[in-house]
Amino acid sequence: MDFTLHHQAVNSEARAGSLQTGHGTIETPIFMPVGTAGSVKGIHVKELKEDIQAQIILGNTYHLYLRPGTAIIEEAGGLHRFNGWDGPILTDSGGYQVFSLGDIRKLTEEGARFQSHIDGSRHLFTPENVIDTQRKIGADIIMAFDECTPGDADFDYAKKSLELTQRWLDRCVNQMAKTKPLYGHNQSLFPIVQGGVYPQLRETAAKHVTTIPSDGYAIGGLSVGEPEADMYAMIEVVNPILPKEKPRYLMGVGTPINILEGIDRGVDMFDCVMPTRNGRNGMLFTQNGIINIKNKKWADDFSPVDPDGTSYVDKQYSKAFLRHLIVANEMLGAQIASQHNLAFYLWLVKEARRQIMADTFKSWKEEMVQKLGQRL
Repeated sequence: MDFTLHHQAVNSEARAGSLQTGHGTIETPIFMPVGTAGSVKGIHVKELKEDIQAQIILGNTYHLYLRPGTAIIEEAGGLHRFNGWDGPILTDSGGYQVFSLGDIRKLTEEGARFQSHIDGSRHLFTPENVIDTQRKIGADIIMAFDECTPGDADFDYAKKSLELTQRWLDRCVNQMAKTKPLYGHNQSLFPIVQGGVYPQLRETAAKHVTTIPSDGYAIGGLSVGEPEADMYAMIEVVNPILPKEKPRYLMGVGTPINILEGIDRGVDMFDCVMPTRNGRNGMLFTQNGIINIKNKKWADDFSPVDPDGTSYVDKQYSKAFLRHLIVANEMLGAQIASQHNLAFYLWLVKEARRQIMADTFKSWKEEMVQKLGQRL
């Protein structure tokens, strides 16, 4: 996996690059649609590629491990063949999902014991078997097993959590070295920087991961309840330490404004369930602000969903029709809104890249941040 840095923005840490994987090239900055169970909710592969123009999607180790199970995925020839997506795939290790289970999981040095949210069955995730599972899934980029530190964790908890994550990372690296890809393409392990909202811990974590040769590095444990200002501050601590010649991935973030602020601080890769989750609930992101399509004022608005949108659904359907579908809980409404939002997110990062290359990113970003937060 090779990363090429093409341009650094003026008066900003924003950068434009390209990441070459076994399943194609990713132009950065990039947003990655989330396909938790192997598919992006309500979106066909054809729409992902041709309309939304996604370049990489995510799968989740926890969910795919439980259902359909790695045996089925391996028999299919890996997730790419199982779901029909022939572009790059990244898999989260499942750490966030396991640790969000609360009372039905137990953390030890060995790993995380947990009960399935599906049937209550008991399982154990270790750094070693999580790497093995991601090998079987066949993702191009796989994540180290870590503990996602809660946003409100005190310093002592965050420190102990980080130390455990670092020990687990060493075991992940060792397991990667002992095993090989199964489907003929390379797989890259990204270490994850944790440390809560404490600059000292984040600095320690960032320095530690840079001692491990990797094709890229992730920043985790943000957008988990801490104030946005703390999230931005932690990015500013971490990114100057991470290698400039490698991609930086901010996990689970976020709103369009979060993404622009992350890009401004030198982040290259983002993912979040927000475009599809919020879309299913009637929230549409646009260049001019946020539309709650459930509002009564859209009931007789027969203008296009988004005249400035890049998806065909933006011109094909009216606001009034989409509101009707969402209020009536029709499946098509959730699909249209999700497709619109994903296309907008991909437009946003593509336009950010264009502005970076033109040395106009900073002023454009400041103007966009003002517009994106408006309620229409």
